[in-house]
Amino acid sequence: MENMLPVAVIGAGPQGLAAAAHLVERNVPVVVLEAGASAAAAVQEWGHVRLFSEWTELVDAAAHRLLEPTGWTAPTSGFPTGAQWIEKYLAPLAAVLGERIRYRSRVTGVSRRGRDRLVDAGRGEQPFVVHVTPEEGEEYRLLARAVIDASGTWATPNPAGADGLPAIGETGAAEALSYRIPDFRDREGFEGKHTVVVGSGHSAVTAVLALARMARRDPSTTVTWALRRATTGNAFGGGEADELPARGALGIRAREHVEAGLVSLVTGFRTERVARDGDQTTLIAEDGRTLTADRVVVLTGFRPDLSFLSELRLELDPTLQAPVRIAAEVDPNVHSCGSVAATGAADLAQPEPDFYLVGAKSYGRAPTFLALTGYEQVRSVVAELAGDHEAARRVELALPDTGVCGGAGLFDASGTPAGGACCAPPLLSIGRTPAAV
Repeated sequence: MENMLPVAVIGAGPQGLAAAAHLVERNVPVVVLEAGASAAAAVQEWGHVRLFSEWTELVDAAAHRLLEPTGWTAPTSGFPTGAQWIEKYLAPLAAVLGERIRYRSRVTGVSRRGRDRLVDAGRGEQPFVVHVTPEEGEEYRLLARAVIDASGTWATPNPAGADGLPAIGETGAAEALSYRIPDFRDREGFEGKHTVVVGSGHSAVTAVLALARMARRDPSTTVTWALRRATTGNAFGGGEADELPARGALGIRAREHVEAGLVSLVTGFRTERVARDGDQTTLIAEDGRTLTADRVVVLTGFRPDLSFLSELRLELDPTLQAPVRIAAEVDPNVHSCGSVAATGAADLAQPEPDFYLVGAKSYGRAPTFLALTGYEQVRSVVAELAGDHEAARRVELALPDTGVCGGAGLFDASGTPAGGACCAPPLLSIGRTPAAV
């Protein structure tokens, strides 16, 4: 009877939907639990942003096979926005999956039936019990033979505070801060105003570029880009060394805007306090420097929400909060250019049997996740759950160099010129078959 229980997939984003497609293809019962009102609800929130991956890297192979009989045609070229990704792929996939997806259903806890995390006896023989709170109706429990957590990190952005905690006053000023890339098509909120962008990743670069274009049209629009690191070399990414050209181009253009004076770059700015005075927000750094702005956009990355997994036995890296066997591969403190390998079921396995973190959440706080990575993860995990251990072990993906430059030892160093870059030319991937999509 227990074998008839479904696999519970948490999250109907790109990786959650792909996991469901692989499970359907292998005739494994599946229930997808999505907190939002529709599939890819998080992607919808950044639907105005253009991806730096091409269409061929954004469609999962099993999903492609599931959609083909419906007359769906896969896009073959171009770089979609988040909204286009939903319209042309994710929404049609969700429609095919149909009632397997339960919307407006937030997962509030995962455990083993009749066992808290302290109990050893018979633990692995008990099904998972997933506590679900629907938007309407009463909380209920869903029994599952396995759980794939593809809930992502979008709902838990990092704060502006430099120590990983909200800066003093940040929580009270939260309504005046934006923790997502704004939709800059609404120019009224930014033109003729001073905006501070806090952060150094691709999201921050994207926001800086959009604001710089406004500043070029209207000199009364000013932009300050605040970096925590004392150097600027890592801020511009991999540039021409990035194997994803569209992403590398972001850093190249950002450097040009800084050098042209359209963007003021401030380094070593580690926010300690946030103060409000009327419509103005002031960031106060640990060294006493201040930045006062009309708008503040905080794009300092994301972190996984592990709160509803507290009764499970997890083995996570203490730094990244990622599964320990993949942490060394994705840690930006170790890999100066973020070169990573594909990961599968063996890398993602936890002390809690048949529980897997996949997608962006599996990378913890690392910023190097790609859709292709998640598709390979769910292919391998579903193969393992279906008993196809050979397919689970097989690697069917070669990943491009991520171009995310960090590296230990540069955080406090000064003197790196604005034109510096830490990325060497990308290395050839050896011993891995080409990507399936």
